[in-house]
Amino acid sequence: MKLASFLFKECQGTNRFKKLVLFAMFGLFAVHAGFSQQRVSGTVTDEQGIPIAGAAVMQKNTSNGTVTDFDGNFEITTTESNAVLVFSYLGFVAQEIPVRGATINVMLKEDLQQLSEVVVIGYGTQKRADVTSSVATVKAEDFVQGNVRDAAQLIQGKVAGLSVSAPSGDPTEGTQISLRGISTLSSGGSNPLVLVDGVPGSLNTVAPEDIESIDVLKDGSATAIYGTRGTNGVIIITTKKGTNDMKSTIEYNGYASLATIADRMDFLNASELREKFNEGYTFTGANLQDFGDDTDWVDAITRDAFSQVHNIIFRGGNSTSNMTASINYRDIEGIFLKSNNEKYTGRINVNHAMFDNKLKTNVGVILSEQVYNALGDGDSFNPYIYRQAIIHNPTEPIRNEDGSWFERAVYFYDNPVSYIEETFGENRYRTSRIDLSMSYDFGDHLTVKGLYTRKGETNIRGFYQTKNHVSTTENGQGGFASRGTDNYVGNYGQFTVDYDNSFGAHKVTALVGYNYEDNMNEGFWATNRRFPTDGFTYNNLGSGQGLQLGEGGMGSYKNADKLIAFFSRVTYNYDDRYLLMASMRREGSTRFGEDYKWGNFPGISLGWRIDQESFADNWDWLSNLKLRTGFGVTGTNAGARYQSLSGLTYGDYFLNNGEWVRQLVPSRNANPNLRWEKKEEFNVGLDFGILDGRINGSVDYYNRTTKDALFNYSVPTPPYFYGSIAANVAQIKNSGLEFLVNVTPFQTENFQWTANLTYSTNSNEIVSLSNDEFQLTNDFFDQGYTGEPIQIATHRVQEGQPIGNFFGLKSVDITDDGIWIIERPDGTRVPATEATNDDRQVLGNGLPKAYYSWNNTMKYKNWDLMFNLRGALDYQILNFSRMFYENPTIGYNTLDSAYDLVYGKAVLQDVQRFVSHYVEDGDFLKIDNVTLGYTLPKDAVKFAQTFRIYASGLNLATFSKYKGIDPEVNRDGLAPGNDERDKYPTIRTFTLGINFTF
Repeated sequence: MKLASFLFKECQGTNRFKKLVLFAMFGLFAVHAGFSQQRVSGTVTDEQGIPIAGAAVMQKNTSNGTVTDFDGNFEITTTESNAVLVFSYLGFVAQEIPVRGATINVMLKEDLQQLSEVVVIGYGTQKRADVTSSVATVKAEDFVQGNVRDAAQLIQGKVAGLSVSAPSGDPTEGTQISLRGISTLSSGGSNPLVLVDGVPGSLNTVAPEDIESIDVLKDGSATAIYGTRGTNGVIIITTKKGTNDMKSTIEYNGYASLATIADRMDFLNASELREKFNEGYTFTGANLQDFGDDTDWVDAITRDAFSQVHNIIFRGGNSTSNMTASINYRDIEGIFLKSNNEKYTGRINVNHAMFDNKLKTNVGVILSEQVYNALGDGDSFNPYIYRQAIIHNPTEPIRNEDGSWFERAVYFYDNPVSYIEETFGENRYRTSRIDLSMSYDFGDHLTVKGLYTRKGETNIRGFYQTKNHVSTTENGQGGFASRGTDNYVGNYGQFTVDYDNSFGAHKVTALVGYNYEDNMNEGFWATNRRFPTDGFTYNNLGSGQGLQLGEGGMGSYKNADKLIAFFSRVTYNYDDRYLLMASMRREGSTRFGEDYKWGNFPGISLGWRIDQESFADNWDWLSNLKLRTGFGVTGTNAGARYQSLSGLTYGDYFLNNGEWVRQLVPSRNANPNLRWEKKEEFNVGLDFGILDGRINGSVDYYNRTTKDALFNYSVPTPPYFYGSIAANVAQIKNSGLEFLVNVTPFQTENFQWTANLTYSTNSNEIVSLSNDEFQLTNDFFDQGYTGEPIQIATHRVQEGQPIGNFFGLKSVDITDDGIWIIERPDGTRVPATEATNDDRQVLGNGLPKAYYSWNNTMKYKNWDLMFNLRGALDYQILNFSRMFYENPTIGYNTLDSAYDLVYGKAVLQDVQRFVSHYVEDGDFLKIDNVTLGYTLPKDAVKFAQTFRIYASGLNLATFSKYKGIDPEVNRDGLAPGNDERDKYPTIRTFTLGINFTF
């Protein structure tokens, strides 16, 4: 049968196309001996009668065997008259059948537990049954479908303990990720390490449609082998690849998508503002008067955004080589005008084996170019524009009668439409990656592997505000232009020696290796003003006169660092019952002090497969029961380069002997003791499976302690060179529980329902922030910022308290004349006008204490339905929009709710303040992803082996008491839970797509 026919049958109704890229075709040659030989032939199929290609057919207790062809047919000559044939295939239960005739037809049954048997771990793979650490795997058929941001959104809600959110609707922004909470004080230090086919990369290195599976290493024993990179977990992305003897196939995935604002805050429209005028309200600033128009300013700067994605993958191979080539095109519109994002990604991967498969080589190339509009200097989104739209007087026109922009002389008040239309900007971001690898099997269970990767990134940016732009007309500066380029080059090398052997009931693997990595960044920027024409935009900076008048600027930079590591790992399996994994990594970084450039990161884990014990032989209901425990030490590399070295920078000019001389001033203290943050993590877990695996899952408890956490401390000058220093002082604790349950409630010939439930908790505590050498003035420091006009911190990080605490005034009532009443920490109450900073207290916490999800997949004949629910519990959000605009006294447009009675007593008449009234519960439940698909029958389409059409929605509905746009807000850093007033609103997307293979 032709490949097209086979592949369609293989996919029809079973969604098992992934198996075609998982198995490696292998040849087994029959051993001919003796007069008792018998030729046997037949067909191997699945439960639906669809032929299985590549199934192994072995004569039991011999090396005599073969594999089925692409139509499931086999032929074998046995060497004994009483021979027994063993039929097996990945993901199916093996069968043993005695030879009693010349024909044997076999139907293999799926083994649901074995479908995810092999998982990717650090520098290799391991059988799921042998894994002793906390590791999760998500296959392509379980990915979130639709217009996803990056690879992380594919597994949103799929992995217990992994939080993936998209708090911004900006098409150039990715997701926010947190695995097992926050373990550091460093900015941006909570992101997991991302590996793409074994090489450090990003969640955007390859297109989501190009990914075969994603593995998540969660606990310290699993990630210790990655040292400083593994402290926040490891996400391992495996791309789709061809296999040997795979006939050529072309797979197309494409979709069109429509995005809308998920929700809007209710600001006064024109008719509502006029009602307030009629009710006797008087205003200053923006709403001073009725200008006679009716403008929806948010509508004027937004749109329903249309996007399209196309992905084509070619795969094929022969007995010694295979190749994969793909190209991906993404044209993603943002909901704001001029927020387009276009990206091309191409990937080629070639494998070749020589010398009887002993020598294997691989060449891989990944290239991409992304072009997007910039409404800010270097940024796709300018939050100031959105803020202007929501606070603008709805009775104002967009333009004057003469066609010029309508502008008014109000503080921080500009026409948002003109801001967009008079701005031109573009960022062009290019990446390249070349992988070269080679492995040689020396026999005697020994394999040597080498890998080299060269990575490059270039960002060319330009930005221009015209001569009519309000920011230039107000200052009479005749246009503003900016130009810049950023370049990155990195080299990555890896060398490993693998050993794998069995001695009776003993199975041993060993790995030793070496890593080398260097990174170099450089760039420049320049700005100018006062241009003779807008025609050049940012492409002729020299034509502006601003440089001569001291209004231009320029700068450049260059920095570099290196990372070197030696690592090893040993695994031991005794009788498939008792398991051990131990690893060690010694890593050196140029970012640390002279005396602490090297660190050691050990890891160890143990496993006990209880179901394999003799006392469990009669537990027929039990298919898996494994106890795991592990301990590992990981680190955090210093966030900024050169922190261990003293620094000087250029300051002001001074007159010396009639000449102006620019002085050098200190910018950084040296710290030769700057070293790794070290995170020690203990994990204990239980894997279980009952009823032949129809119910299976895991439970994990973890406890983390981060020691020597980095933070900048104020120091006296003298004796210090500069007023602050980066030092290893703080200690943080982090712990939690994770539950995962997979269930198959129904499974019949035509209908199957599988469900996945996750639940995870997390809590943390700042144990200490000071030591004998470096101390804070108090046992706390403040983080977050409200902005004008309130101008106060929103969070406090304090010893004995968790990260994420809101810290402000606790409002409990309001006076008859509309002034907040504040409850002090001692319980007494005063008007807000008498409250001081000493009256502030903890008002809540911006980090959820628990996350949960419920993922479902249903299949009925050719139909498939997937729906995912996801939520978070026990956390608070500071609603900036209400804090700033739910107040009728301000000089800008207000929320409708600004005129409601507070506590049922009075309309607010106080100034804008950060009080607990605006700290809201954030608990939510989302209908996150719903996908309905249909696979066409074979006779309905002639040109393709498979053809599927589907409709999908993302972020479809949210159930929450939170009054803002979306309760899934920014949770990064030390000020989580701040719902900024001018952030890019979250979006809701609807997608229609097709997948086919031919």
